[in-house]
Amino acid sequence: MNAVLSLSGAPPRSIVEERALRPPTIGKIRPGIKVIKQAIANEKPEAVALYREMVAAGDSFETIEKTLESRFRLKNALIPRNVPYFTCRRSDFTNPDVADEILRLYGEDRGQGMRLYRFPVLFAFNDWMGNLPNQMATWGATGRKFYSEYGGDGQRYCRTYAEVERDSRAQRAKRSFGGRDIILRKDGDIPDGVCNPEQCPQYQSRQCNLSASFIFAVPDIKGLGLIELPTNSIYVLQKAYSAMQTVVLARGRLTGTRFWISKREFDITRIGEHGEPLRAKQMLTVLDAEIDIASLLDGADDTEPALELASRAVALVEANGNVHPLHAGGGIAIADADPDPQEKAESVPQQTPTRHDATSKPDATSTGSLLAHVMSHAGGQPDTGPAHETLEEKRHRLADLLQRLGLNADDRKHDFRVYAHARLGRGWTDRPQDVDAMNARLEQALTDRAALDREIVDARQQALLI
Repeated sequence: MNAVLSLSGAPPRSIVEERALRPPTIGKIRPGIKVIKQAIANEKPEAVALYREMVAAGDSFETIEKTLESRFRLKNALIPRNVPYFTCRRSDFTNPDVADEILRLYGEDRGQGMRLYRFPVLFAFNDWMGNLPNQMATWGATGRKFYSEYGGDGQRYCRTYAEVERDSRAQRAKRSFGGRDIILRKDGDIPDGVCNPEQCPQYQSRQCNLSASFIFAVPDIKGLGLIELPTNSIYVLQKAYSAMQTVVLARGRLTGTRFWISKREFDITRIGEHGEPLRAKQMLTVLDAEIDIASLLDGADDTEPALELASRAVALVEANGNVHPLHAGGGIAIADADPDPQEKAESVPQQTPTRHDATSKPDATSTGSLLAHVMSHAGGQPDTGPAHETLEEKRHRLADLLQRLGLNADDRKHDFRVYAHARLGRGWTDRPQDVDAMNARLEQALTDRAALDREIVDARQQALLI
């Protein structure tokens, strides 16, 4: 028997550490809806009325289908329908209020009520498979029957659960320690245990399909667990894999990156029942990341791009990921939710005294000139924010003041964020007048730091009382 090791590499200390770690989930966002079959709707209008009533009440489609089945003796009454929005229902969350909060923060009303069309996500793992686990699987009434898994040789195998042994003395099933035994599937259809969809009767009869789920956290949503969004589309899987690999190429990791999940219409080619290729438009779940690829891949200049500096300046005070794209243009652009300490040290202007030349004017389009302009505030007089100063420049000045006052340290960032939100409200870093107001207050604190510290302590205490 092979030795079992825990995640830390040490031998397990508990039965719990012997089991594979699965991230806890607190709810599920679904990629579409289910509707009553047209034939049933024509024959039983009362079933349609009950369906609409339960949908309005926020019941899950599983509950609706079971109710229709028991009341009207209907089998498979609902069929999936692809829509341009996601379904976020109270019944799909352990805390139903989480669904309402997601819709409140990220929902949009495009004429059909509040719907979830696009929302931000943060992934917990740098391995893309941890964020998007997937397999071929056959599901039955009692759960999963067969599923695919890759072996150490790179081959895809079909696995199933061993039959439960019976205790001859007790005349009952023998208790299994640690769950059911998993074995290779070896029968007349799959004799060697290799997952071969072309020879698999379950796949050919559409019982076995791709089963995958996005596993993520949603910014500003509280709960001890992640949220799941299932999909069974290979196109969605391929596009999400490409997006994640692009981000890894540019940044070296997936964590700390704000992605966006939305839907987009694509032309999909599929094979018809008679072998002919068919093209149809279909709404697919799309994973985007707001990242300036050109800036990250450009190694011609050793100076860090001003856009990246501005994004990280906001991240210093918005550690929960409230960093918005600074460019309105298209493409991929990413804002860091919580940069590494080393990156923070490199992104914040150092406290090196520089000579301020009043005759020189910084060029906001030049990275070097912009950095020089930011640095000039380290030894100059307090600046209340000139009219020509852009939001990016204001954030640069903010980052410099935070550094000089020691408010970007790990043990002080949270308290300052609470203070800033209490003083200016959520999203203040996107409002130029509020950034000016905070810069003015921080500049005053350069000569009276104790007063600012008292204000921060008072704000923290007030937050604890709420």
